[in-house]
Amino acid sequence: MSTKGLKEFLTDNLNELKGKGLYNTIDPLESANGPVITINGKKLINLSSNNYLGLATDTRLKEAAIKAIRTYGVGAGAVRTINGTFDIHLELEEKLADFKQTEAAIAYQSGFNCNMAAISAVMDQCDAILSDELNHASIIDGCRLSKATVIRYAHSDMEDLRVKAKQAISSGQYDKIMVITDGVFSMDGDIAKLPEIVKIADEMGLITYVDDAHGSGVLGNGAGTVKHFGLSDKIDFQIGTLSKAIGVVGGYVAGRRELIEWLKVRSRPFLFSTSLTPADVAGSIKAIELLTESTALNKKLWENADYLKAGLTKLGFNIGASETPITPCIIGEETKTQAFSTRLYEEGVYAKSIVFPTVPKGTGRVRNMPTAAHTKEMLDEALAIYEKVGKELGIT
Repeated sequence: MSTKGLKEFLTDNLNELKGKGLYNTIDPLESANGPVITINGKKLINLSSNNYLGLATDTRLKEAAIKAIRTYGVGAGAVRTINGTFDIHLELEEKLADFKQTEAAIAYQSGFNCNMAAISAVMDQCDAILSDELNHASIIDGCRLSKATVIRYAHSDMEDLRVKAKQAISSGQYDKIMVITDGVFSMDGDIAKLPEIVKIADEMGLITYVDDAHGSGVLGNGAGTVKHFGLSDKIDFQIGTLSKAIGVVGGYVAGRRELIEWLKVRSRPFLFSTSLTPADVAGSIKAIELLTESTALNKKLWENADYLKAGLTKLGFNIGASETPITPCIIGEETKTQAFSTRLYEEGVYAKSIVFPTVPKGTGRVRNMPTAAHTKEMLDEALAIYEKVGKELGIT
């Protein structure tokens, strides 16, 4: 029996994805990623960006980035532990710690890198990780890299978490046990039950870890899900991104000072990858300053999110159990979801379809991400298009 060559493997599998409506096409932008974007010369209302507060195109961030390039250059030139740490890296980390109400923080090149770095630096084959079944892919990969035993608990099911935590402890085979969750779940927009998680963790001596990529800048007047619940002193690891509400790129871990010191000497992305560019650092600093000074952008985001949610619900769309600006329109079948997204595009709305394996089979959706930069007129136009396409495809 002969084995498959690379070409045969790729052709067969790509054709299979296309046949099942699971093949993802990439649409390059010809404009900034603002509330309106241009693709192939066509202007579209943009409802697919993670640029929650509109800061990715903010003039103040642009000016800070340009100034940093003129002062420090385009790239950092080295890893943080050699001579790739600039004074502005330290300034950013100090501001992040203040923002998240922790003793210290450490910046990484991406939010994905944070989970690959932090989990594996602390957890190993002698440990166990209790992980929500809908946690982000970067958490899943970070857990795998650690070689710890991963015990999945049903999504936001606190009784299941409690049972599995007791079983892990009573087995007597683990040195450390961590419970890890997203703060806001990116596909459905629901919020983790952090007060209950903290209560269980306190009772059983668990390490607590929250990836707040979609909560920072959104909840807690911008400071995130942990601040939203008043639990800043109860969470051991707060993971955040600089790539979404902050509007730039990168990620960070915030926590007690000893944790950050340990990550600086043991987390591999920090040790072996060139540090954040000066422009990214300066832009992030300016964004944190703006969020610290005013909650205006955060309030505008929520106004727009509530308006869009109400409009879609009135039209008869299933927006699930979202508690945040993340607003899915759950269509179900994959090919119909793709067709819905395509028709929205043709009518002037960019709302990307999300299907398996990003979400479970049969739960395909178009995920809408209203931002502080959208106007009411833009949202009204988008809702009119949703109404037209929804009726046309028999969705509403």
